[in-house]
Amino acid sequence: MNELSPMLAQLVNGLIIGSIYGLMALGLTIIFGVLKIVNFSHGEFYMLGAYVSYFVSQTMGLHPILGIFVAILATFIIGMLIEKALLTPLFENKVERKDEYALLITFGLSLFLINMALAVFGPFQKSAPALTSGVINLGVITLSSGKVLAAVIAIGVLLCTLFIINKTWLGTALRAISQDRDASAIMGINAKRLGSIAFGLGACMAGAAGALLGPVFLVYPIMGTVPAIKSFVIIVLGSMGSIKGAIYGSLLVGIVESMGVFLLSPAYRDVYSFLILILILLFKPKGLFGGAQWNN
Repeated sequence: MNELSPMLAQLVNGLIIGSIYGLMALGLTIIFGVLKIVNFSHGEFYMLGAYVSYFVSQTMGLHPILGIFVAILATFIIGMLIEKALLTPLFENKVERKDEYALLITFGLSLFLINMALAVFGPFQKSAPALTSGVINLGVITLSSGKVLAAVIAIGVLLCTLFIINKTWLGTALRAISQDRDASAIMGINAKRLGSIAFGLGACMAGAAGALLGPVFLVYPIMGTVPAIKSFVIIVLGSMGSIKGAIYGSLLVGIVESMGVFLLSPAYRDVYSFLILILILLFKPKGLFGGAQWNN
């Protein structure tokens, strides 16, 4: 059993990282499902969440867990304001080429937020305080208590989001907009306001992921680039627009990365997710849950 302990530890570590990837991927899926746009600035909300959490815990001296919830609230509000300011023309028929507009405006927003972070926080990497110290000894394996706590919070946020989507009036309205925006407006649903909420919800999930991984990795202006790319890999792998695909895809990517690091080499950690994407698309071109709707 002792020989299997390192592999088991990597498997659990993959599930922990995968649960946090799930936040990023689910946020991207919500924005795509409701607003029908691909948000190229998603990684920068991850970065903003990490900086907000770092500022609250390091500069203000508050507990890092409180910093996570402040980061969630802050990125939710920032996301709503940005959607209102930059994306409203998409839904008021003020632009002719909507797809190109959405692509360019979110890509430009990404560059703006990175340069803003460089100007405000500087180019240097910052080390955020750990959520908690010590280890958890399960007999066979030993886990960092900080990573376990981060995974528990990530799973809690995921479950809350799924509850909102599946069991509340807000979730019902968002699902209606995702299926037919015009029909939902006829039924009295304020699609403009709920579109802002959907973007804020997606942004705050990226912010939560950044705040949770900030203490594990380092905090710096371009820290969101790789997680954003992985989020795109996950939602394509799981099936574009499928909530179930985003969650299962995140866990799969987390496990594949960790096992690849253990069995092959840590140097190619970021490559393994692309390899599994290519393999799955070869056999299932529409992803794991091909053809699934946003609320599936």
